[in-house]
Order: sequence, then C-alpha cells, then structure tokens
Amino acid sequence: MANVAEQLKAAMAIDGVLGVALVDYNSGMTLGVEGGGPDLDLEVAAAGNTEVVRAQMKIMSRLGIHESIEDILITLDTQFHLLRLITAPGGEGLFFYMALEKGKSNLAMARIELRSVERGLSL
Repeated sequence: MANVAEQLKAAMAIDGVLGVALVDYNSGMTLGVEGGGPDLDLEVAAAGNTEVVRAQMKIMSRLGIHESIEDILITLDTQFHLLRLITAPGGEGLFFYMALEKGKSNLAMARIELRSVERGLSL
C-alpha cells in the first residue's frame, strides 16, 4: 500500500485539488485518502460515489453498452468531482475519487494528470 500513498500524494499536487481517495466500488471502502477536511469528508464522499459508479455500470449493462468507463464528472457551483475508474492490472473494481476547486483547477489538465497518477499505481 506504500505505492498507493505515494500516488495519492502525487495527485494532491494537481492544481486545485481539495482531496483524493482510492476506492473499492465493490465494498465502498477506501484504500487510501489524502486531503479533504471538515467540509469534505472523503470517506463519506467515496462511499456515496461508489453508488454513482455502480448505477452507471448497471445502466450501461441494461443498454447493452460494452465499453469501459474512463471517468465520471460531477460539476457543482464551486467544485468538480471526478471519478476515474482504474484500468491498470490489478485495479479492477477500483476508482480514484478527486474533488477539485473549480476556480483553481483546469479540468482537462487534471484528467490528464490523474491518468498519469493511475499509470504510476502498483497494485
């Protein structure tokens, strides 16, 4: 799990990041968190976003869409919430949950940089 902690710290270097977690969407449990705070409980957010991932997968299955989800984006007034499903070997059932401050982040760059963090993940 040392690599998970290193990669979460690397993700915190992305402009505008408020917090990031690695989450198992089968159980809803976090494998690691970095950042967050009193206004952003990453454990609660990660568990809740597990339901978002599961719902999207169920919808895709019912529609007969046989593609992989790269990421799911939720936009709020002042934040972006990015869910990036892990495609690395051993990462099945995992996703990154990242919250970004809208005014301090570049969403396109954040997606690229999170993809790079994912490539550095050893599971």
